[in-house]
Amino acid sequence: MSQLTEALTRLHQVEPVLCAFHEVFSTFPEVDPALPLAGVPIAVKRGERRSHRAALTALGCIPIGLTTTPDGTTPWQTWGRNARGVTRNPWNLDRTPGGSSAGSAVAVAAGIVPLATGVDGAGSIRIPAAWCGVIGLKTTSPDRAAVGVFTRDPALLASYLGTSEVSSPSAVWSADLGFATVDAEQDEIARRAASALHPRPVSLVLPDPAEDWFAGRCGPNPVLDELFETTDLLLTPTTPGPPHGHDGPGSRVNTSLTWAFNLSGHPAISIPAGFDAEGLPVGLQAVARHGREADLIAAARAVLGALPLHGHDVEKRQEAATYGYAHRHAR
Repeated sequence: MSQLTEALTRLHQVEPVLCAFHEVFSTFPEVDPALPLAGVPIAVKRGERRSHRAALTALGCIPIGLTTTPDGTTPWQTWGRNARGVTRNPWNLDRTPGGSSAGSAVAVAAGIVPLATGVDGAGSIRIPAAWCGVIGLKTTSPDRAAVGVFTRDPALLASYLGTSEVSSPSAVWSADLGFATVDAEQDEIARRAASALHPRPVSLVLPDPAEDWFAGRCGPNPVLDELFETTDLLLTPTTPGPPHGHDGPGSRVNTSLTWAFNLSGHPAISIPAGFDAEGLPVGLQAVARHGREADLIAAARAVLGALPLHGHDVEKRQEAATYGYAHRHAR
């Protein structure tokens, strides 16, 4: 069975419950088998830049559909919807997967595709990656919104970026960037996962970026510039709390740990860090110097390689979660 056939089969099994796709394609391009990602099925975020999709198809990827995003009816962006209903988190259908790249995160988390695209303007890749238990990369960009991808495989991420570099980055840890309010459980789980990189604690105080973000003021951040003179990576929890319900986040600002790096243009990644007491995924965020996505791949490899439940056990647990919820609610 080809990767494309497997992806479409899996999609039809879980999509009626998860509602991750806005549109599923019915025709697919022929692919040169010599291309580096020949035959890899991907999901594409609805409304993203066509140039990003074109770059992936040029590598041999096969888009199978457009994924869900928020429909514009709420002030918050950490959710998605299609004509059948809200997009659901595969780990708990009563929770949101995050957003705005909601369906792309779910498509990877549910095992439909190994790679999906996203756009991250404040955390729109990293937040759903954290809440769905997958890798989510925001690339270096001078603009507030940056393209990136979701995957579960650091090797696939390296192929997407076209790098074979192997690095051993140094790291520092900040639980709250000096201003955010973070749940103790998120801090503890992310900090434990970060130990694979042996970070040193740093007393970092960033100004709350909310005002600058809403004003669209992007550019150098002197505090971060000074920090990255002495370290390769800044590590934090990805989110201040767990995924919220479908009725919204309340007063919590779920972008508090992510949107500063949209303004500064630094590349950043969310890496699966473990699970909270309710069995929901938690993410570890790593931020690198401009253009140093290779250090983020190295971080993902180190963290995932050290997780107690990494590898086959995680695959089995994720499969059980997805199938269990989907099949129970499909009756």
